[in-house]
Amino acid sequence: MSTPVSTSTLTALGGFGNEFATEAIAGALPQGRNSPQRAPLGLYPELVSGTAFTAPRAANRRVWLYRRQPSVVTGGYQPYASPHGQPLWTSGAAAGVVTPPDPLRWHPFPLPDAPTDFVDGLRTVVANGDVDAQVGMGALIYAANTSMTQRALVNADGEMLLIPQFGRLVITTEQGVLNVAPGQIALLPRGLAFKVALPDGASRGYACENYGAHFRLPELGPIGSNGLANARDFHSPQAAFEAENLPHQIVKKFGGRLWQALQPATPFNVVAWHGNLAPCVYDTAHFMTIGSISHDHPDPSIFTVLTSPSDTPGVANCDFVIFPPRWLVAEDTFRPPWYHRNVMSEFMGLVTGEYDAKPEGFKPGGASLHNAMVPHGPDAEAFERATQAELQPQKLDNTLAFMLESRLRFVPTAWAMQGSGTLEARYADCWQGLADPLQGQPA
Repeated sequence: MSTPVSTSTLTALGGFGNEFATEAIAGALPQGRNSPQRAPLGLYPELVSGTAFTAPRAANRRVWLYRRQPSVVTGGYQPYASPHGQPLWTSGAAAGVVTPPDPLRWHPFPLPDAPTDFVDGLRTVVANGDVDAQVGMGALIYAANTSMTQRALVNADGEMLLIPQFGRLVITTEQGVLNVAPGQIALLPRGLAFKVALPDGASRGYACENYGAHFRLPELGPIGSNGLANARDFHSPQAAFEAENLPHQIVKKFGGRLWQALQPATPFNVVAWHGNLAPCVYDTAHFMTIGSISHDHPDPSIFTVLTSPSDTPGVANCDFVIFPPRWLVAEDTFRPPWYHRNVMSEFMGLVTGEYDAKPEGFKPGGASLHNAMVPHGPDAEAFERATQAELQPQKLDNTLAFMLESRLRFVPTAWAMQGSGTLEARYADCWQGLADPLQGQPA
């Protein structure tokens, strides 16, 4: 029997996209070959390909699993019986509703009253693209109060990026166990089973479902060889498996729909694995922020943690960007983000503290949406404060906001627009106090 490995210890496997090799029982990994005639301990070799076989070596992602039973040992699938009556986790632009080109903002999403685990607590707020075309993404919230026990989730449509806002997550994966706290993120590969326990009770956070190219570290360009998120600060788990071979319900997201099957044994039975397709956790406190030390507010792209590229160089299918604690020192500069219309679409969430452009209305656990070419920027109060402030070195502390930016327009779901009860009716009023400085002056 293995002991779950905490990613906060030095025994975690460090590095982003590295080739790892780990075993929960000594000798479980075959040596010199991937699929011997008889694998050690009588285990079953199973290959999971995260990319096409012929993908370039630098982009190829795959993992060999050595397990007590292969994942083909499962029952037939039936449509998932959602406790909501209709699924609230939907995919792609086609599942959304017509919405005007207005800025949108949501108050913090509530926690459930009835017992709800991670699967049933997932709700799509906005999405774009198409899962079958393998392009686009969905931005979701999760709100749960019950741990998953004898059931697991498999997302065959995309990889998942989890961003806890409060309450820790203990994520059991086929490859081991991740501990993820607010301020940290977890990246879970497409097609691999996982389940989520809630050691602190109720938990809420955000999720990104990426249908497109794998998330990867952004290129650094003129920044040089160091900065932003460093590969060494990502941690993957050591191999670990469940000794009790209990039946599990498998909930699978496949083709934008949820399905369920009863598997006679746990899917978390991998005794050893090797490869570069692995779940990982990252602590955003390690992010090396870069900003101006002279004048002007730089583009928010300098805060990119992970990027999913598109077929157009420099234009992302999805960028994951954070706004963590940092110093502001620029001279003669309006320090909050400037007023902006962007060809990219921006979905934002707030983990803790205040966001400097919206100090009052934007709350932790809420969200905002500024679609392509929708004007946005600091509210009237933030503008007044920033233009009148004495410009001394200033530390933005106890704050963490994030942005999911995409080349495709986001389409909100009916739940986000009507069913959640959290959509602000008059978000745009926050800019009505911006005065015309030439009002009343002759032309």
